[in-house]
Amino acid sequence: MYDFRPNLVIGFHGCDESVKSELINSSGKIRKSINPYDWLGHGMYFWENNFERALQFAGEKESRGEIHKPAVVGAVLQLGYCCDFLDTKFIELLRKYYLSMAKDFEATGLPLPVNRNLRHDLHNNHLLRYLDCAIIEFMHKSIFSTYIQETAAKGFSNIKIFESVRGVFTEGGPVFDGAGIFEKSHIQICIRNPDCIKGFFNPRESSNLEDWADRGI
Repeated sequence: MYDFRPNLVIGFHGCDESVKSELINSSGKIRKSINPYDWLGHGMYFWENNFERALQFAGEKESRGEIHKPAVVGAVLQLGYCCDFLDTKFIELLRKYYLSMAKDFEATGLPLPVNRNLRHDLHNNHLLRYLDCAIIEFMHKSIFSTYIQETAAKGFSNIKIFESVRGVFTEGGPVFDGAGIFEKSHIQICIRNPDCIKGFFNPRESSNLEDWADRGI
């Protein structure tokens, strides 16, 4: 009953300037991330209401030589049917699929993927989320397979396909000694249905309200 997310959300995507221009001028060219270590599975990623973190992420990619000019593109999102890991229901759902996937791997004698640290990460935040990504994708594929089977058998299915995934992450070190707040904490959104992206925009700088009022406009 409460699984659909009808409200609009502002998201920011850190990328190269050329990608930003392409998305704003030709919004049909949405790029899907399919890395095996993606934190929330495959899709297009956004930092929820966090321009600075998106810009920081793009700057980190520039320092590694992955992009030429860091930029941030904004997006208006409607998450639709969302696998929201801020909701206990979906955390428990993921646990169920983990147990199912673990049994499959055990039966074949293969080891499960493992989340890994990067050498430059001083805080050991498991930035390479191989295990998380594999389980989330296993969940999506299992749900979709059941949907296809039911549709073929009955002509319809009550199974709902996730359109987005949302999660909160405590990343980085404590913002000060003894703090329970971390310097890179954020909410991340992974869009699986491109129709959840209602449009892209060029983020603007804040105006000075006093100057605006003085113009008599």
